[in-house]
Amino acid sequence: MPSQETTFTIPVSHAASAIDRVLNAHGGILRLAPAWVPRAFCTPGRRLRLHPDDYYPFAKGRGGIDERWLGSAIRADNGPGTGPYEGLSLAVDPDEGVLVPLDEIVETAPVDVIGQRMWKAEGGWAAYSKFYDNLLPLPFHMHPMDKDMLPMGLRGKPEAYYYSPQMNNYLGEQSIMYIGLNPETSPEEIVRALSRHERGGDNRITDYSQGYRTRLGQGWDVPAGILHAPSSVCTYEPQRASDVLSMFESWSNNMEVGTDLLWKDVPPEHHGDLEHLVGMLDWEANVDPDFHKNRTLIPYATAHSSEHGAGDFVEKWIVYKSSAFSAKELTVMPGRSATIPENDAYGIIAVQGHGRINDQPIGAITMVRIHDLTRDEYFVTAAAASRGVTITNESDCEPLVLLKHYGPGNVELGI
Repeated sequence: MPSQETTFTIPVSHAASAIDRVLNAHGGILRLAPAWVPRAFCTPGRRLRLHPDDYYPFAKGRGGIDERWLGSAIRADNGPGTGPYEGLSLAVDPDEGVLVPLDEIVETAPVDVIGQRMWKAEGGWAAYSKFYDNLLPLPFHMHPMDKDMLPMGLRGKPEAYYYSPQMNNYLGEQSIMYIGLNPETSPEEIVRALSRHERGGDNRITDYSQGYRTRLGQGWDVPAGILHAPSSVCTYEPQRASDVLSMFESWSNNMEVGTDLLWKDVPPEHHGDLEHLVGMLDWEANVDPDFHKNRTLIPYATAHSSEHGAGDFVEKWIVYKSSAFSAKELTVMPGRSATIPENDAYGIIAVQGHGRINDQPIGAITMVRIHDLTRDEYFVTAAAASRGVTITNESDCEPLVLLKHYGPGNVELGI
């Protein structure tokens, strides 16, 4: 049976010796255990490749698993019953005897793990990614900005979406994303819609937004303060290491959305003040007449790929408009290799194929149980990244496809 602390059968260790083994066994490339996260207000889309019996492994009321957090050094803010390591990535001891929290690894050797620049600027690993996988769209909501969160000791939460074809054999029940507001919308109209939130039923707030059909292989940049209702597509989401939100919509997933989620991360002294809540939006960005042009993400080849790929690999920027995080997609052709030096630490996960990352196996999962360890996810430390990492595709017929997520201020992007 899984342990009470995590979903796994092996314990968590905080010992210096375990951290040392994890850091040094494979030259700074850390194997990570999957971090499964439930949400009480969602219905799992069942594309995370968990066993069908394992999507509701927690206590009644905790909800089903519709997120997997990747390269995360923070815990989920998930209400009563949240496990002590929920959302936090755990590195696998090379002897597979214990799991080691990623945040403690960063704190022990910050310069080697995330680099001097990021440690000095952020004081930690300040980003992560996730797979979000819901059968139905999320409620129309926003993630607050720094100006409202910093006084509460929290951080605002910009994020981005990439729709990986490998994770989407099925697009769910509504593959349309509402994001932003119609340019003619007024703050007073949103206040009136919010006033209907507590009354129950549907406050129809997405009437003031625009819906966009999902295009696999593309995505969105979603700064903090932007209203959005993610579609029912399984989404790869690089984001700042924060879990703050406010749900503006009162009806979603064929059920009512609790008013507690409307006020979840609003300063307590402003609970009930709808004008203040609307003032927490980045209004000009929401009503931008060029919203689609400014916020959509269309992948393009990295400079290293254009210069060195030559039929062996293709590497693309898939998230590149935010200074808080970025991401790439790497495709290595059958029987080929790619050696890529980087300036920054990153998390990496395989979504198709199998091969090796330096001397360790890496491969996409087909189906796992909730207590299983995997070989699809790693964290590449800054020290390892600077030396260059070699990805080898060991298949003679199938591409090896990996997603790579970076923290703030990517040197290669110049942001």
